[in-house]
Amino acid sequence: MNRSFTITQGKQSIAGTVVPVCKRFVMIGVVALVASIPAIAQNSEVQQKLASVKLSMAENKQRLEQYQWMETTQLNLKGDPKPPSENLCHYGPDGQVQKTLIGVPPEPSGGRLKKRVIAKKTGEIKDYMGDVKSLLSLYVPPDPQRMEQAYQAGKLSLNPAGGLMNLVFRDYAQPGDQMTLTFDTATRKVISLSINTYMGETKDAVTLQVQMASLPDGTNYVEQSVLSASAKKLVVTTSNSNYQKMGG
Repeated sequence: MNRSFTITQGKQSIAGTVVPVCKRFVMIGVVALVASIPAIAQNSEVQQKLASVKLSMAENKQRLEQYQWMETTQLNLKGDPKPPSENLCHYGPDGQVQKTLIGVPPEPSGGRLKKRVIAKKTGEIKDYMGDVKSLLSLYVPPDPQRMEQAYQAGKLSLNPAGGLMNLVFRDYAQPGDQMTLTFDTATRKVISLSINTYMGETKDAVTLQVQMASLPDGTNYVEQSVLSASAKKLVVTTSNSNYQKMGG
């Protein structure tokens, strides 16, 4: 009888222990679920904003492909401005911008030796600029696939600023880089881009500031971009103007 009483008492003791433990686990689960709701909502907002940006960019590119325009590039090396160059630009069948140089750059003045030195330096800068342009082509125009990859990796954050929304992409094309895309949520247009990256090594920093504008029909375009390569003390300012519809 005592043994039966002991077993019964033991069962009651176990039951009395298990029930609070189960309740505690349930409460922990509820708390975790409640805590995750804001994160889920925020993640959904990021996804919606990104989808809106990608759709806007795709629609705008279709309209922009109907145009040709003039591109003016001003290079400043170690504080010394170089003669500007001009290109007539338009989109080719492959969806890439094709450029035709307008005019011939002036011949450098001075003797044969000076001209040779200038030609060498010019060649080096052209090679460097070619590498920089290849790098920046990863960012401008922003690649929808890379943006999606950054989002999936948790490397995209939103930073609201009034009626504007800053989408900040980290490790977008290279480890440690950052691209900030400013989007007008009312007009559904990209307002600007700010890129911080590097050439090969982080000490060879390259920044690019891109300002957008709109044509009378609402088509968005790059009005001006300023590239700065601090290691080479190089600043390149590119302006786009005189947009005209092809065949118009």
